[in-house]
Amino acid sequence: MFVLWSLLVIYGKTEWFDVPTIMFFTDLEREGVFDLFMRTLTEIGDIFYMLGFSIILIIIRPTRKLGIALLILLVLTTLITGYVKCGVDRERPEPETSSTFPVDISEDTFSLFCAGGFDASYPSGHSARAAAVGTILAIALATKFPRGAPLLLIYPAMMAFSRIYVLQHYPSDVIGGALLGVLLAGIVAKKTHLDDSKS
Repeated sequence: MFVLWSLLVIYGKTEWFDVPTIMFFTDLEREGVFDLFMRTLTEIGDIFYMLGFSIILIIIRPTRKLGIALLILLVLTTLITGYVKCGVDRERPEPETSSTFPVDISEDTFSLFCAGGFDASYPSGHSARAAAVGTILAIALATKFPRGAPLLLIYPAMMAFSRIYVLQHYPSDVIGGALLGVLLAGIVAKKTHLDDSKS
């Protein structure tokens, strides 16, 4: 599905809803408290915060296996996202707006593999990491908390919304990022037998 979605983006088949959605959020009247919440939420998707979380899990013995799997997943997600950004080479939204965001917003996973990586829009690195983290945590906790584990997927959904809200990504960017994150989380969970873990 990720490959198919990427092809739709490359050939411009998602612009019919990408552009109107960005224009809708561009025209919103910004409210300081909610904007600050969105900024804080979107910053949690930064790779450094997530790496710190995985290191904490590694230090704690009962969650060590989960922490190692999460660390591997974050590295893979960041690298693959960077490569795809270079291949698709899609520019970020640049809406014309008189409204100013009350705080600075970080852009996204930069790419080490091509020039102008910060300007690459597809797929969203924040959304990919959030989906990967939410999915692998849900898999790890599914046996102990079968009803509560799916609630962890609220986090990537909110992260995806925040990236559109702060005008850093088109909707198709965050959808692509989420698909990639879920795909990689499933692969890493299977390879590390995380669903059989007692962590």
